[in-house]
Amino acid sequence: MTPYGTSRPLLTPVDQDGSRRSARLRKLGLGERADASFVSFDAFADRVAEVTGTPFSIVNFIDGNRQFFAGLHTPAGADGDLGAAASAGRSGRYLARDHGYCPHVLVRRKALVLEDVCDFPRFAGNPVVDDIGIRSYLGAPLIDRTGVALGTVCAVDTVPRPWGRAGLETIKLLAREIVVQIERREVSGF
Repeated sequence: MTPYGTSRPLLTPVDQDGSRRSARLRKLGLGERADASFVSFDAFADRVAEVTGTPFSIVNFIDGNRQFFAGLHTPAGADGDLGAAASAGRSGRYLARDHGYCPHVLVRRKALVLEDVCDFPRFAGNPVVDDIGIRSYLGAPLIDRTGVALGTVCAVDTVPRPWGRAGLETIKLLAREIVVQIERREVSGF
């Protein structure tokens, strides 16, 4: 039996860059606390949801131990952990490192398109499928000017979606856009 009461093994990739990323996130002031930057990250997550037509989207910073939803968009009255995170406020913006698909994007350092997560045994066994009902994922890494993958931007849905090449190009463009915003934030001193 594995954690979370399932018989499926968790297949989160090993992250060789965790300590470097954690240090970079600390230097940038990201991933540790709730502050005024939430407004811009939440607004960006709202934009991602609008552009992709999805009910959920996230700007996610990942350290060595957990994921932090700095930007979060959920539909009003949403069920599941993402909806609970939105309604619980900033304290509900953390997720275990072995949940979801963003840690895979982070380690791979390239976008991931899963039109139906259940089509892939490696991804179908992830706790977010049963716990939250995620069925479709589109995510890209946030690689900053130093070459560190800080986290991800992603769009998710509770139904399978045909993202196609257009979806892939869109999420990659959105990732580049948020990285530029992060770099401007760094230059301006937060």
